Amino acid sequence: MVTHPDEPHDETVAGRLNWLRAGVLGANDGIVSTAGLVVGVAGATTSAGPILTAGLAGLVAGAVSMALGEYVSVSSQRDTEKALLDKERRELAEFPEQELDELTELYEAKGLSPRTARQVALELTANDAFAAHADVELHLSPDELTSPWQAAGASAVAFTTGSLLPLAAILLPPAGIRVPVTFLVVVAALAATGYLSARLGGARPGRAVLRLVLGGALAMAVTFAVGALIGTATG
Repeated sequence: MVTHPDEPHDETVAGRLNWLRAGVLGANDGIVSTAGLVVGVAGATTSAGPILTAGLAGLVAGAVSMALGEYVSVSSQRDTEKALLDKERRELAEFPEQELDELTELYEAKGLSPRTARQVALELTANDAFAAHADVELHLSPDELTSPWQAAGASAVAFTTGSLLPLAAILLPPAGIRVPVTFLVVVAALAATGYLSARLGGARPGRAVLRLVLGGALAMAVTFAVGALIGTATG
């Protein structure tokens, strides 16, 4: 069978999209939430101290929250997958003939003739019945279940990386241009991550870029307005 280098196997695509989802979600959340936080504080005060404190607190809290959320979510998914695999293993041990018939029917449903489907089911069962059923029936690979620790770590790192950009953008420029510089840097970063995520996922980048840019710009505008109102009221 001829394969194309730009068309990876399903397992590769699924793994890449899973990491892409966690990474892009973490990075974008880090960029938008931290930018909104520091811009909001900058709307209330020109002092760098409160901005830095708020930014670092938001970075740490957000990274922990993202990691915990991914860990819980992926752990639940992994528990479900393991339960399905255990059930399939029991059924193979207790009802081998019925499971062979089921595997045959699954291949018939894919378009194989009854004779060919039976032969494929027999050969796969002789080689590794459990792996065959896990793949065709459950669409799972017993050796490649998603790790909750890896997902949590990836989300925390992505969030932290995304958060550092607006934090640097708000602290490094002079006080008078902090907010405009941060706004431009964040919009550019969101456009880049939107484009990258769309390209890696095989989707058109236009909508992804537009969603992220508009959402991030709106978040910063709202938090800056709230910060300015609070700063005026308490000043």
